Amino acid sequence: MSTAGSVPTRRLGPDGPEVPVFALGSWNTWDRMGFDDSVALIRRAVELGAAFFDVAHYDMGPHAENARTDLIFGEAVRAAGLAREDYLLCGKLWLWEYPATGFEQQLVTSLDRIGIEKADMVVVGDYMSPIDARAIVIDVAAQIAAGRFDTWGVNNWAIADLRVALEFAEAEGLTAPSFAQLKYGLVRRSMAEGEHYGELFASGRIALQASDVFEGGILAGKLAPVRKIGADVGAIRERIVAAYPEVRRIAEGFDATPTQLGIAFCLANPATANVLFGVSSRAQLEDNLGAIDLLDRVGAGAVRAATAEFWLDRAVNADGT
Repeated sequence: MSTAGSVPTRRLGPDGPEVPVFALGSWNTWDRMGFDDSVALIRRAVELGAAFFDVAHYDMGPHAENARTDLIFGEAVRAAGLAREDYLLCGKLWLWEYPATGFEQQLVTSLDRIGIEKADMVVVGDYMSPIDARAIVIDVAAQIAAGRFDTWGVNNWAIADLRVALEFAEAEGLTAPSFAQLKYGLVRRSMAEGEHYGELFASGRIALQASDVFEGGILAGKLAPVRKIGADVGAIRERIVAAYPEVRRIAEGFDATPTQLGIAFCLANPATANVLFGVSSRAQLEDNLGAIDLLDRVGAGAVRAATAEFWLDRAVNADGT
């Protein structure tokens, strides 16, 4: 993968690869852009050393949206003239209909739609009913053995299930999850910084991939999103909307934008390997680069001190239940 550009890298967990601290998401992103704009964005991400793309086939559970997201991404990558080694791809394995719809079926479909043979890593989640973490570890190992990806992480798992997966994988000599993709940012900190996940992050056993950092765009100034956005865990969204003016004021005090402040906050946590965000224009990606400059200019401690008041989900169960 190209390492030229302005975006630094961090390791995605103890056994994971070095990845850019920016991860470009796909949900409600590629399908909202003009095709030429998608191609230009992908090329610019490569130039900046930020060619990490989280791309899913949205066809299950609450994401049964019949979206063309993955198809568009594959077409845009080819139009951009990229070789497979020019970018990292993180796929998704859904648990909504698992095991009725198995991992092999999901991956073959998803990779075929993108037009590639292998992802670099996958995220496994979400779920609303009990799971068999041991069976998931075994099934993931089978897909790794089949050459469909190399490493994996979990998405919004209850901590008890993650610990079972980690301990079982270690005992059986199988590939353990190396990162957790969690809702994390200025206003949602309970799971990532709480006693359960926090201990795993602090020990370096897994890394954090920050997701839904801007609350569907609210913390980027889109106070009444018209598109589908993530779940409002803890029913705090009205408080998030009300907090935005102060977020903007603090960002301006740092000579930064609210989005730059939000990303810098996530990267101020040493557990964060990268920040997953959706951008639908090259200009947004360029603006986000300012988060790296902000962190360098003022330091992690100053960013966290200035934003301490925005932890709004303290009442949410930190164990993910």
